[in-house]
Amino acid sequence: MRMLLPQVALRREIDRNLVLFFREHQLSAFNRAISRLCRFYHVRRPRIEWHASIDWGKTAGKTYENGKIYLLHPLHWKRGRIYNRERMWIQTVYHELGHYLLWTDPEHKADTFSRRMVRGLRRVATRSVAESARRSRSLSALGLRAKSGKSGRQLKIGRRNKQARA
Repeated sequence: MRMLLPQVALRREIDRNLVLFFREHQLSAFNRAISRLCRFYHVRRPRIEWHASIDWGKTAGKTYENGKIYLLHPLHWKRGRIYNRERMWIQTVYHELGHYLLWTDPEHKADTFSRRMVRGLRRVATRSVAESARRSRSLSALGLRAKSGKSGRQLKIGRRNKQARA
């Protein structure tokens, strides 16, 4: 799957703002980073709630389908975690924003999924020997024959002999 990402300069700016928020807890830097990312993707800014712990300390962030994101505040991230590094927190923010961005059009994705799930179901994928024999007998009774194509066995209508065409 190809993914459209901001240019490197914008990604560096977003990353710098997240680092600044992690180190100095300036909420304006965090808001600037999220706003720049949302402006690039032309989506609404998600509602972000800060928590001391999510799921009894097991989860670092959680994204809901209604656009709400729960994140651990950096102050709480630094306490009592094995992986309490700045980079891990920033990757968690990116991960949750990825969930938010990929849920922006759920109806279209659901429709595409359902179309692709039913594509090709009407065709019988494998046939038994008895079914193939029965099929060729019924085709030969009609003066038709089955030819094999490039992508498996396909029915091609053709006359048995050239005299019947004239």
